[in-house]
Amino acid sequence: MNPLGTGDPLRLGPYRLLGVLGEGGMGKVYFGRDNAGRAAAVKVLRPELSHDPHLAQRFVREAVTAQAVTSSGVARVLGAQLEGGRPWIAAEFLAGPTLEEAVAAYGPLDEAGLRALATALARTVRDIHAAGLVHRDLKPSNVVLTSAGPRVIDFGIARPEHGLTLTTTGQIPVTPGYGAPEQVLGQRVGPAADVFSLGALLAYAASGVRAYDGPHVAGVQYQVVHGKPDLWHVPEGIRTLLLPCLAKDPAHRPLPDRIANVFVAPRGADRAWRKGPVAEEIAWREKAAAAMVAVLPSVTGGRPSRRRLLMGLAGGGTVLGLGGAGAAWWFRRDQRLEDVPVVIPAAAERPVAAMLEPDDELAPLWGPVAGADPTALLPLPVRDVVVVGSADSGLTARRVTDGKQKWTAPRVRASAGLLTAADRLVLATDFDGSLHAFIASTGDQVWSVPIAANRLLASDGRGVYVMTEKRQLQAVGATTGRVLWSVPTPVRTSSSEPPAAAVKDGRLVLFPSDGNVVAVDTATGKRVWDLADQGSSAVMPAVTGDMVLLGGRTLTSRSLADGKELWSVPAEFGAWGPPTVRGQEVYAVDQDFRRLRAGDGKEEWSLYGGSGFGTALPPAVQGGTVWVAESDNGFLIAVDTRSGEQIFTYTDEGPGGFGYAADGNRVFVAHAGSVSALPVRP
Repeated sequence: MNPLGTGDPLRLGPYRLLGVLGEGGMGKVYFGRDNAGRAAAVKVLRPELSHDPHLAQRFVREAVTAQAVTSSGVARVLGAQLEGGRPWIAAEFLAGPTLEEAVAAYGPLDEAGLRALATALARTVRDIHAAGLVHRDLKPSNVVLTSAGPRVIDFGIARPEHGLTLTTTGQIPVTPGYGAPEQVLGQRVGPAADVFSLGALLAYAASGVRAYDGPHVAGVQYQVVHGKPDLWHVPEGIRTLLLPCLAKDPAHRPLPDRIANVFVAPRGADRAWRKGPVAEEIAWREKAAAAMVAVLPSVTGGRPSRRRLLMGLAGGGTVLGLGGAGAAWWFRRDQRLEDVPVVIPAAAERPVAAMLEPDDELAPLWGPVAGADPTALLPLPVRDVVVVGSADSGLTARRVTDGKQKWTAPRVRASAGLLTAADRLVLATDFDGSLHAFIASTGDQVWSVPIAANRLLASDGRGVYVMTEKRQLQAVGATTGRVLWSVPTPVRTSSSEPPAAAVKDGRLVLFPSDGNVVAVDTATGKRVWDLADQGSSAVMPAVTGDMVLLGGRTLTSRSLADGKELWSVPAEFGAWGPPTVRGQEVYAVDQDFRRLRAGDGKEEWSLYGGSGFGTALPPAVQGGTVWVAESDNGFLIAVDTRSGEQIFTYTDEGPGGFGYAADGNRVFVAHAGSVSALPVRP
């Protein structure tokens, strides 16, 4: 929560406003206190929007809709003023974390807690439907966990059961990965849409992984309509109960009462709200809220300041929708009220560069820009920035559009590896081995944990997987910085020869320098399968779908789940380098540069390598070009992905090899202490 700023009202109706809980495209939500000292969340339409009749109608509808639902499972509306210059709605303040925050901080719910959650939410959805409404935006951030149980919030796009839900611009207001297929397609939406959203929400609560996810909204929505949900991490007994909720056909989804019955919770399951870390978090926030409404602005001395209490309430109590607010407050109960929390904003937009015309010559979009660490070659693009090691032993983030410096982080090193988590964070270590997480777009530090890290291996958004100085393999929560588990390393490793790694769908695949590949369960760190003698050096795996591709003595496709061979192609010259996969396209080097089919390993084209192409890094594919280094790192070449013909050669003055990575129709190249961005062809 932030203090009031210039232009914020001091009072709305009977409510004295004490701070800003959050804001979004439509309005702000304030923390308020009435004359009796009771807390409330007060939502106000932005002044510049209050004259828009369509938005004003939507705001009015939210208040009327929320008041129509009398269930104990929703936030009660305490009052509203819908006339005059600044319409507002006041609802009870819920002092607890959202389900999204709780899972991120403390992990998935156990089976008893999940059954209690499912039963409570199903009954609330039933009550919403009994009022003749469809919520249309059930998701983890719209469920607040309180000491009395879970509460559903945000009726901003709820509508009667008839009719379509369209905004004034004609766009369907649906949260990617949680909105039902009929919502995505703009079809008539009924109560069954809430059942689909409830199923997706429960899948997240059970696993910490979204049932439908991906780097692009369009891809996520396509999976919702046409794909299968990712329920790999959901316990098997729960998985079978969730699948009917996620049926593509609304007619095949169960009614809320049926869900409540099949998820019936064992006696005492509601202890999830009264005992354990989530309950402690709720109790702490309740105390902070009570202290906040008791503190008058003139109070000083031994009691905590109002500003500190505002900060301490971060993350809890935003009980009304913010019309697209994309920030979450991350705050741990073990922090003091004096500690200022960090905001993890929504992922920044990914600026996409224009592609070259067929006859255009290759020229950098920007750069070379000096100041990069010449020993840390691999740049890390994360949406609107590209991060590189800096020459003064820190990190530098540059804007992908023009190469201008956006932020720096001193006293951390890129040489132990750079990772991104959830497409929002940058992860790096310092020289003492502490692991640090920074917001990618701004450079603000989120958390730090002293774990004596030697090498950053991989991240799947939920966990960061690290090799420590004491030869431990550790998993650290990506959004919390908490160590999730630590096991003795299952592969041969050293500080000079760390394993290469990739992670997906509950499997961390480690390819060490002795070639004995091991896959471990990301939930526990336990070995699941292995593959002996795959190579004589560490080779970066590539994961796609339900398979992992491994270079080395053969280029082989294996089942991620159990390591079973799907296909294998022996190397003609020495060994295969690390593969890159895009859809059904696999690119890899075994002296010659080849493209193969992902489904069966059949070769589609081959480019003669002469003295050979580089095998230190996987090829980088973007647009209609795929990039790879020449074997002695004298230059980079760009190859047409369709024909296999070489179309560009790029070189730069200075000694040493090339590092490269691709994103947003750009190829970022690090070489001789500088970084550049190159364009691609369609």
